[in-house]
Amino acid sequence: MLSQKAKYALKALLVLSERPAGIPVQVVELAEQGNIPRKFLELIMLELKKHGIVYSQRGKHGGYMLAALPSEITFGQIVRAMDGPLAPIPCASLTAYRKCADCTNEKTCAVRIMMRRVRDAAAAVLDGTYLSDMSSEDMESLSDQKLTA
Repeated sequence: MLSQKAKYALKALLVLSERPAGIPVQVVELAEQGNIPRKFLELIMLELKKHGIVYSQRGKHGGYMLAALPSEITFGQIVRAMDGPLAPIPCASLTAYRKCADCTNEKTCAVRIMMRRVRDAAAAVLDGTYLSDMSSEDMESLSDQKLTA
């Protein structure tokens, strides 16, 4: 499940992605536009900066900017920066693999195999979706489509 921290990070970065490159946006404005608690967003932005997704400019006209073009930043990068690996269980993870203590045969474990498929499907969507793919105009057309649960 996506954490609230990752959801807020995505919302803030989508706001930044619709701004002209090189023009900093203050946390107060990001918080207002994304309907995000300011104090929580400040911590999130520091973490995104640590992961090289944004950078900041100090001063009266300072704020945060994307460290790359919106067409180069994937949802997968952001979710991993905030929440860690995408796999729902450690034995299905590619980057944080850990064998389950109760597993007798990992190669035939139905739970692991299914969770690996879940991880792969989530990674395909998240790593194939860029901030630039989710403009406000795109969202209007997507919201008209029926989504299946």
